[in-house]
Formats: sequence, structure tokens, C-alpha cells
Amino acid sequence: MIAVDVLLNTNLETNAETAKGLDASGADGLFTYEGKGDVFFPLVRAGTVTNGMLYTNIAVAIPRSPMHLAYQAWDMQRLTGGRFALGLGSQIRAHIENRYGSVWESPLRQMRETIEATKAIFDSWQHQTQLEFEGEWTRHTLSSPMLTPEPLPSGPPPIWLAALGPKMTQLAGACADGLLVHPFTSQEHLSKHTIPNMMMGLDSQGKGLSGFTLTVGAIVGVHDGTVKSKDQAESMVRGMLGFYGSTPAYRPVLETHGWGELQPQLRHMTKEGKWGELGDLFDQEHLQTLSIIGTPSEVGVELAKRFGQTADRVALSIPQGINLSWLTDLVRGAKGS
Repeated sequence: MIAVDVLLNTNLETNAETAKGLDASGADGLFTYEGKGDVFFPLVRAGTVTNGMLYTNIAVAIPRSPMHLAYQAWDMQRLTGGRFALGLGSQIRAHIENRYGSVWESPLRQMRETIEATKAIFDSWQHQTQLEFEGEWTRHTLSSPMLTPEPLPSGPPPIWLAALGPKMTQLAGACADGLLVHPFTSQEHLSKHTIPNMMMGLDSQGKGLSGFTLTVGAIVGVHDGTVKSKDQAESMVRGMLGFYGSTPAYRPVLETHGWGELQPQLRHMTKEGKWGELGDLFDQEHLQTLSIIGTPSEVGVELAKRFGQTADRVALSIPQGINLSWLTDLVRGAKGS
């Protein structure tokens, strides 16, 4: 049975109550992303009032020290009693260099090293052993008892890696404990490209699916069955598809369906400042393939149909925002109850 996760807002004044409401409405997990606020702080407050899984989706890894990531993830795992996962991602060069002021050299190797270093720190803390990790970009060899956390009864938190391209997806299978799939995807792209590459990574290390978590993002639009509400949901979804589709990194998803030329068209429109018109390029076939639109129960049923046999969790991307009044029905639909 697939787990349904939703986004937790980063408003620290209200997000504890929001988290409590989402948890009570049936959400199996809550996640945050690197947006207008810190990606960890909201989960701290949510950890005290919820029962489900909590994870970063994602924390940008390259600018952060593995030691910082380890301390934050360790504290979250302790706070939640084992309900936390550290979701990491590489972001893109412009953000790493010009937003975070960090170094972009080899994102694949940098991500591998970050995961390996963080796991080495986890292992040292959990087993109270000497820390000895020396990599190309980071070095961790000091483990004073005064600075070493106590072992966790639940064990260290898992590390989930966000990936789209084949090499990063293979890295997730080889080095991480789970894969986070971006919501700009489709059932066909998942089955033809994402899962085979994930399995290739797992196989390279002699690993199986046991203990590995596949979380698939999904863009959804929810309506009440009326024409007006449906049109509004479709409009919001079109806008999100246009925003993601304009980015070169997501062109492979469009190419899976023979729609690759949409990407440069969308890109050109963004350079002309036509952000509000991006969604006009998406027809009903695009919407049905790249998103799920329907009443709450219809969306839930379709989520289970598309991803229930392959994914462990689905992370909803809802451009219109979350309405607690229909979230319960959506989750029930996904679980067939």
C-alpha cells in the first residue's frame, strides 16, 4: 500500500498546527524543500506533534558540510524516534555558485562523497568508533567524545537522494537508502528510465530493494467536480508544468513521449517574460500524462494505479495548495479504503 506525503509549509509561526492538521487528515508523511526558508527548522516543530514520516525533499547538499548534515539529521532522528529521512539533492550550477557561493566541480562525485562522508559519520557515532574519512572535498578525522552524540535506539536516519539523470539515479541505487523522483515525471518515464537505472545502481553493489525506499513525486490538481473548479485546477497544473518544462534538465521526461521540442519553446517564452503563458502549450494529453487531475478520491485512486506497484511513497506537488477537507478522501482513495 503506497504512502501519501504532502508538503509542509515553512512558516514557523503556524507550521506546527498545520503539521498536526495534515497528520490528522491522513497524510502518511510530511516533507520540506529549499525555498524561502530553512529546510530543517519546520520539521523540528512538526516532529513533536505528528506520527508520520518526516523528510527533507530536498536539502541542497553540495554547499553543506557532511558534519552539519549529520548533526541535523541525527537530532531529527532522535526527536522523532526514527521517523526521519535525510533527503539530499545536488541542485544546479547557477544556484550552487551564485546563490550559495559554493564550489561546483563534479556534482556526481561531490554527491557520492557527501553521502559516503555522512554515512561514515553516522557509523562512527552509532558504534562509538574513531572517525576516519578523507575525501576529495571533505575530511573528517576528529571525533572528540565531548562532541560525539550518543547512539540512536532507532539507528541512524536513512539518506534518500533526489535524481533525474541516469548517472545520478544509478548513484542513488548504489550509495543511498532511497530515491526521490522529481514530480515532473510520468509513469512511462519511470518504468523505462528511472527504475532501470535505479536497479542498475542497486545491482552494482549487490543490493536488493529490501530497505530501499522509492518516493515518486506527482503533480496533482484537485477539484470538486464542477466545471469551474476543474478548469481552475487544470490552469494551476498547466502553470507548474510550464515552469518545470522550461528547464533543460527536465527535457528527457518530455522526450520519453516525443515532446522534446516543447522544452526550447518554453525556454524561449521565459526569456521573453511570458511566464503566464507557459501553460498554454500543454494540451489534454500532456496533462493526463504528466499530472493527475480529478476529485480527491479520483486522484487517490489514480495515484495508486500509476505508482502503487512500483513506489513505496508518493510526494504530492499541489500547485493550488492543500485543503484538509479533501486530503482525507484523497488518501483513502490511494489506499483503496
